[in-house]
Amino acid sequence: MEHLTMGRSGLLVSRACLGTMNFGTANGLAAGDEGEAVRVIDAFLDAGGTFIDTADLYHRGETEEIVGRALRGRREAVVLATKGAMPVAYEGRGLSRRHLTRALEASLRRLGTDYVDLYQCHLWDPVTPIEETMATLDGFVKAGKVRYLGCSNFSATQIVESQWAAERVGGTAFVSLQPQYSLVQRVIEAEILPVCERHGIGTVVYGTLAGGVLAGRYRRGEAAATGSGSRPGPAPDPDSRMGRLLAPGIPAANRLAEVLLSERHLDIADEVVKVAAGLGAAPAEVALAWVAGRPGVTSVVIGPRSVEQLRGNLAAFELSLPEEAARRLDEISRVEAGSMDGSFFHLTSR
Repeated sequence: MEHLTMGRSGLLVSRACLGTMNFGTANGLAAGDEGEAVRVIDAFLDAGGTFIDTADLYHRGETEEIVGRALRGRREAVVLATKGAMPVAYEGRGLSRRHLTRALEASLRRLGTDYVDLYQCHLWDPVTPIEETMATLDGFVKAGKVRYLGCSNFSATQIVESQWAAERVGGTAFVSLQPQYSLVQRVIEAEILPVCERHGIGTVVYGTLAGGVLAGRYRRGEAAATGSGSRPGPAPDPDSRMGRLLAPGIPAANRLAEVLLSERHLDIADEVVKVAAGLGAAPAEVALAWVAGRPGVTSVVIGPRSVEQLRGNLAAFELSLPEEAARRLDEISRVEAGSMDGSFFHLTSR
């Protein structure tokens, strides 16, 4: 598998990053048991992958525990990333010195390691001064508990403020950003990717299959099952991402399903299916290959629930889209500035 350095750093990561949000059964809409999670990790490493991403938020810490147990005896072979900022075992949250210190110590304990290769701020904290955050993170690096620093879901302005703050406090700057990016969500192209290039930041993009929509798993009419009642049609498979979103009857989850199953998204998914058929590939492979081939993308997060899904995802990194296919996908997914769909990070708990 191809490896690239993360931004202007020496951190070498695989082009495919194994996302672990689907590992665990304690909490969350998507879940898989530990046995299958270990098999997925084994297969990923056997395929040459080296980059694994998790977060303390995922299944309220259970995911980190699963990953830690799976990596015993081979920790040094993996670039291990996690995130902090969210409330997990106690009510604290944000990027304050107090919360981040507690969060990192808890993550290290659950992961069964004395350091992580990449520690990421899960989202921006509007309350804590960014100088406090960057000084705290620099302390983690100096203490040997963290090797590199990154952020997730930051805007272009927030990235710049963070890099400047790191310089002001004489600390360590970010080398990575984890943003949402797919054929249905291209907002980062306008400002965020150029800012990352300017500041030497690599990107680890997630949400590339838009909850399975770009994998061709859903068809028109299923959006009616979200409770809007606007269109009759069959309900999504209960074991699918959309089925799990709808099962709890949570209004926010229903709204997310409506966004994901919008007409625009389904039009794009239809084109992905057509391109895939012409190439003899699976739709998921095409959607992932499109993102992996975009300028400024360092690594792509894949979130398989099974070894079978993993193998299908990894095939995308061997697929080179013909120029005409890439052009068709680019045209149907391009929208006018200011009309992008809003991020659905808060609903997906990425």
